[in-house]
Amino acid sequence: MTDRVTYRNVPVWYRDVDRVCGRIPIVLVGNKVDTKDRKVKAKTITFHRKKNIHYFDISARSNFNIDKPFLRILRDLTGDQGLELTEEPAHAPKELLMDAAHIQEMERATIEAANALLPDDDEEL
Repeated sequence: MTDRVTYRNVPVWYRDVDRVCGRIPIVLVGNKVDTKDRKVKAKTITFHRKKNIHYFDISARSNFNIDKPFLRILRDLTGDQGLELTEEPAHAPKELLMDAAHIQEMERATIEAANALLPDDDEEL
């Protein structure tokens, strides 16, 4: 919503996705609708109607409508238009225990990777 150039690129991205993936569920999402400096006005957002896809205004910062695009894609994938998302309490991640030797090996590998020479573009990996 804050960059007109991004919206102008949507047809190109849509074409590329359609060319590579074929007919897959797609939604168009306009993020940052909570900003006061909106550059892409609601009346100019028409691409989704031309392609018969769903459009959602969202705000990642405030979680406004954040679930709607995912729900739409899930419904399209399953064919179940009555499908609903339910809330579940977040579970703490399982504690990951690593011994000192494993940590040292990971640190060594990280340093080795950071110091490795990059291959030429023509070289195969």
